[in-house]
Amino acid sequence: MSRPLLMAACLLAAAPALAAPKGDPARDPATTEAWTPEPAIVATPPGGAPSDAIVLFDGKDTSAWEAEQGGPVPWTVADGAMTVVPGSKGIRTREKFCDIQLHVEWRSPTETKGFEGQDRGNSGIFLQELYELQVLDSYHNPTYANGQAGSIYKQAMPLANASRPPGEWQTYDVIWKAPRFSPGGGLISPARITVLHNGVLVQNDTVVSGKTEYIGAPSYAPHDCAPLYLQEHASKVSYRNIWVRKL
Repeated sequence: MSRPLLMAACLLAAAPALAAPKGDPARDPATTEAWTPEPAIVATPPGGAPSDAIVLFDGKDTSAWEAEQGGPVPWTVADGAMTVVPGSKGIRTREKFCDIQLHVEWRSPTETKGFEGQDRGNSGIFLQELYELQVLDSYHNPTYANGQAGSIYKQAMPLANASRPPGEWQTYDVIWKAPRFSPGGGLISPARITVLHNGVLVQNDTVVSGKTEYIGAPSYAPHDCAPLYLQEHASKVSYRNIWVRKL
């Protein structure tokens, strides 16, 4: 018998020995198959919010929001967008959140003449009213890297500058893990954030060092779930299609 034929005959003879012994759970593929609980079905309509999302702004209804000082939203609503009115202060959600998936679309003003750095299209998205994901026109607009679009303001610079030109809509998709505190107020675990800016990963499970500070180092103080807050920073930044999923 030739060598190739001999090898084939040996493999065929060994095949029954390689098969799983009958009744041996260690060799049964079904032992590693989990069938329950079944994941919940979530509908994902093209261009729309997932079916289990809380829609915070659909282009018309601002009832999920209130002024920073309470009362009706002082920003303008037109053409499916909610736009900052300079000098009116920020707005916050009426509902409080901890861990969330957040989708928000924003647009900086087209007019840039006379504006540069932090004065161009400045706003911010504050998770739990304390931790700022920076909104800024960072398209060919140099500024400090931990203050540009996609940064955790004054803490973590983005991994890339994915900014579109001013006047174009941009998206943030965020996974937010709220900080945890002990009953005595000590920090058990810091907040963590992942951000995709226009589909580009710019914050990768980033550890947040504490609440946002313009001057000085960030720090933590115990708090509970809190609203989302959109900042008014003297620029006519617009927002649309805002939704969250509680995690």
